[in-house]
Amino acid sequence: MKQKGLTGELIGEIFGTFVLILLGDGVVANVGLAPRLAGPAYNWNTITIGWAFAVIVAVYISGGVSGAHLNPAVTIALAAKRGFPWGKVGPYIVAQFIGAFLGAAAVFFVYRDGLVAAGYPNVWSTGPGSVFGNTFWGGTGEASTGSYSMLTAGIAEFFGTMMLLWGVLASGDERNLGLKNNMGPFLVGFTVLAIGLSLGGPSGYSINPARDLGPRIFGAIVGTKGLFDGMYWLIVPVLIPAIAGAIGAFAYDAFVTPFLPEKK
Repeated sequence: MKQKGLTGELIGEIFGTFVLILLGDGVVANVGLAPRLAGPAYNWNTITIGWAFAVIVAVYISGGVSGAHLNPAVTIALAAKRGFPWGKVGPYIVAQFIGAFLGAAAVFFVYRDGLVAAGYPNVWSTGPGSVFGNTFWGGTGEASTGSYSMLTAGIAEFFGTMMLLWGVLASGDERNLGLKNNMGPFLVGFTVLAIGLSLGGPSGYSINPARDLGPRIFGAIVGTKGLFDGMYWLIVPVLIPAIAGAIGAFAYDAFVTPFLPEKK
């Protein structure tokens, strides 16, 4: 990675996170508003695949500039276990929140007509009140599997974020199987796909404090209701991923790193 100074790195984080949210919340808006096809044409797979490729594209765009953290949980984990300077942690996180907010704004402009017509539903963030709350792609309320407690959603975020860090660390670990020819972003994106498919139900898999809180703030500004009701918004999609990412990095180094072959 070329070193262009902290300013360039922060611009990379803003731009990369902007792309992540533009495409990620974009697929949520597309599914939730169903502007081109009837609701049954979409399903959970559409959401998870869209988010996976949002990650892949965003990492390819910004990886050479900033390392493509795009997530405070990743930044904190890399500072805790991979030598990322603690002095850069705060600026990186601020940049990620700015990028996420701007990405949500771009989604708003793309889907403004549909959002206005639908009464500004929560396409921005996870948890209670999001469009995931009902089977909005063709089922009825009775067809839904129901809601999950904050505890259960928190557990899902904890394991989901650790899983994300395991994929991130493995993607760049030359002592492990490793990925050649700059294929690392695909492993990270497919890790996000696996998390969404396997662990995403209870919480909507934030696994990224900036991804959730930045768009949540924008959504509240434009008029989406209930985004900051209670304490769910702070605990499950923000605090738990911020902590779980570092725990995931320590777990990787405890259960994987010691048993890898020495680098030749």
